[in-house]
Amino acid sequence: MFTPTMFTPQDFLVFTQWGGIGTLALALLTGLAFALKWGIRFRLVGATGFAGVLTVGLLGLSFEPFSRTAVPGAIPYATVYDSGASQIVITVPPTIAPETLDATLHQAASNLFKPYRLGLPGQAATIRARTIAHDPGGVSRLLYLGQIQPAPKGSEDAFIVQIDRDRLSSLSNPPAPSPI
Repeated sequence: MFTPTMFTPQDFLVFTQWGGIGTLALALLTGLAFALKWGIRFRLVGATGFAGVLTVGLLGLSFEPFSRTAVPGAIPYATVYDSGASQIVITVPPTIAPETLDATLHQAASNLFKPYRLGLPGQAATIRARTIAHDPGGVSRLLYLGQIQPAPKGSEDAFIVQIDRDRLSSLSNPPAPSPI
């Protein structure tokens, strides 16, 4: 059975090397075609240029655009909102423990806080973790359990984490159903 895997930046670097070798070989063939005045020489120029573009694209993919950080104790999360600037919301299960939430927020921060994030000057990027609490009677509520922001320059820590322990404890102790 085929299991798809994601290529790493190191894989793309190897692909780039092979693409460069192929491009050089094609360039040599193109030079030979011009020297011998083959009729296919101008087509080889186009093929060589295209191979060069592909090689440069592979080189660009080797600069770690796909790498993800794994933090011990973190659980998988889903990004449910991303403004592309400073606001990101992830969802976590309602049974999450405070330590697991902290690790998951750190993992999301290391994966989602990138230098290309745009925002207004003075506006700190924020990742908020939320869950859905299902109350008796079929009513569901969104609960924000915590958030993480980059620490100001000169701080000891890289991030500022805020976890709402009251909401987390209310999830572990659901309200009793009301009699009808």
